Amino acid sequence: MDRGADCYRRFLDGDESAFGEIIDIYRENLMFFLNRYVRDLTTAEDLSEDVFVELLVHPRRYNFKTSFKTYLFAIGRHKALDWLRKASVRRETPTDSAELASVPSGDTEDFEERFLLDERKRKLHEAMSKLNDDYRTALHLVYFEELSAEQAGQVMKKSRKQIENLLYRAKNALRTLMKDEVLDFEEQG
Repeated sequence: MDRGADCYRRFLDGDESAFGEIIDIYRENLMFFLNRYVRDLTTAEDLSEDVFVELLVHPRRYNFKTSFKTYLFAIGRHKALDWLRKASVRRETPTDSAELASVPSGDTEDFEERFLLDERKRKLHEAMSKLNDDYRTALHLVYFEELSAEQAGQVMKKSRKQIENLLYRAKNALRTLMKDEVLDFEEQG
């Protein structure tokens, strides 16, 4: 049994502190996931709170047959899609620029490594934002949330094979976007 399911079982048995543990475990990852849909951190935070409220309002819906994380992210996806359907205008927000950590004195090599890592993460984030929603969601669930293809399929309401195909296509599209990014940089220099 996964840790989330264990906490949820304890919550159902009357341990109210277990619900706080669930929030601590999943809140940030759920917000990051929802932000990929709604592209607004405040809205993603509100939707993640709605997901946890859903757990409180309907405590017996989870059947412990899938991982708790899969169940939670499926609720989150449903909430995000519902919000997008109801929103009259989809607001686009610019990609956050990478934040640079301050340079500790005498530690330039470490700073350079962190800067390069942040730069790669920023470029990856920018490239992923150019992918279609299904590609982006499949990549996020499998590589950032570490769900299996089968679990990602349950969240996205697709088969394992469909998720594997999406991942294959998404990685190829991402590879092309990243290659184009490098070529554009070389042409400018």
